[in-house]
Amino acid sequence: MLDAAKRRARELAFLFPAALARLGLLDREKGEEAFDLAVPVMVTGGMRTLLRVADFFMVGRAMGDQAVAALELGFQYFFIPFGLSLGLTSGTISVVSRFEGADEHDKANFAIKQSLWLALLVAVPITAATWMYAEPMIAFLTDDPRTIALGSVYLRIIMLSVTFRFWSMIAARALAGVGDTRTPMYIRLLTLPTNIFLNAVLIFGFGPFPELGVEGAAWGTAIANTLAAVLFTGVLLSGKFSVRIPVRGKQWDWSIATEIVRVGLPLAGTRISRTMGRFPFLMVLTSLGTPVVAAYAIGRRVMLLALMPAWGYSTASSTLVGQSIGAGNDAEADEYGWQTLRIALVTQLLIGAVLFAAARPIAVAFGTEHVDLTVEFVRVFGVGVAAFSVSRTMRGGLRGAGDTRWPFYGTVAGTYLFKLPVAFLAVAPGVVLFSVGGWSFAPGLGWGLVAVYVSILGDMYLRAAVNVFRFWTGEWKRIARESGVGAGSGAD
Repeated sequence: MLDAAKRRARELAFLFPAALARLGLLDREKGEEAFDLAVPVMVTGGMRTLLRVADFFMVGRAMGDQAVAALELGFQYFFIPFGLSLGLTSGTISVVSRFEGADEHDKANFAIKQSLWLALLVAVPITAATWMYAEPMIAFLTDDPRTIALGSVYLRIIMLSVTFRFWSMIAARALAGVGDTRTPMYIRLLTLPTNIFLNAVLIFGFGPFPELGVEGAAWGTAIANTLAAVLFTGVLLSGKFSVRIPVRGKQWDWSIATEIVRVGLPLAGTRISRTMGRFPFLMVLTSLGTPVVAAYAIGRRVMLLALMPAWGYSTASSTLVGQSIGAGNDAEADEYGWQTLRIALVTQLLIGAVLFAAARPIAVAFGTEHVDLTVEFVRVFGVGVAAFSVSRTMRGGLRGAGDTRWPFYGTVAGTYLFKLPVAFLAVAPGVVLFSVGGWSFAPGLGWGLVAVYVSILGDMYLRAAVNVFRFWTGEWKRIARESGVGAGSGAD
């Protein structure tokens, strides 16, 4: 009966790419392949983002806007190691998918071990440094004493699980590299509800548990991250899946490590440059008031939940492009990239329309004291959904071929040449954002939230344009060939 229900659900889901094919918008075979790979990642990513939304929802209900702002500021620092882990996992999926396409399965397995060692080298020092300096790190972004106290507690605890989070992401991307996106979904279907349950129990103090508030949200997430890492380790040690981690034998290979870093470094730079750009952006928001920070945090979390299809299609594009490149079929790799973009864009436009229309009830549900302000942020992010989808899906295709520099260039241009210069104009004239020595930075013209909204949307659409242009040039095929890692002859 359960199998019949699964089959029926699958048939209903696949009516979507079939309908797009009938409308002439999609090649049905390639669209269904992309959809099949993307859906488990959508479910996994959706649940992960739902967790973050639930955190903000529960903390907002329990403790108010200051606590929501504390979570937002604390979580920004978590994005630094998260960005590094995305770089490593991007290198992993690129290398594993190309080795798999070239039928070099032992090398695909070894690449996973190599990624684990790289992750440990990066994650452990970050955890130690954050534990020591959490309070001044939060104080750098705000002068609100309660927000500083709550944010530093959250940051210290959640950073304890950084190593486990790194490993879970590497394992999930390694499985995706060989076309298995369901196993990570099943693990997340177990650990993410556990995470939400633990957070609820520890935030509100249900039953015998103490009411820990923000601290409870951090402990719930840290425990769930550890559980996910244990389960992924069991999967990759079992030998029952398409890839495994070889415990014995050599532990390091400079050629594979170099390729993982070569592919991952620009994407790590992409994420970190965006994260570092958020700090001055958050300074702009804090200068406009804590309610603005809280409204932005809610709007952004809702947007990230709506953008889970883009993450799924990005992973599908990486896998399909990478495997086609590894098999030496450049023309098919190119077609997979464009077909995945088509289905991704239609999906996100539909979701963006729903998000825009439902902005008010969404804002009300979070219990915010500033509903109208939150509605504005939700709708601005809703308008940017299409751009994010294009940017992310094209980045996935480039990543599959190992061409990751241009997404980095797009991020730098979007963040530092557009987003921040425009956002600075929001600050009231004469207001100092920060001082270094005897020099003060007061860039504002008093344009307020209009400048903030324009900066958010302009950044998204500029990044999308850069990634589309790069994929269109076809230069990523040459990059894949020159890498010499899991790349076929290039015959069409």
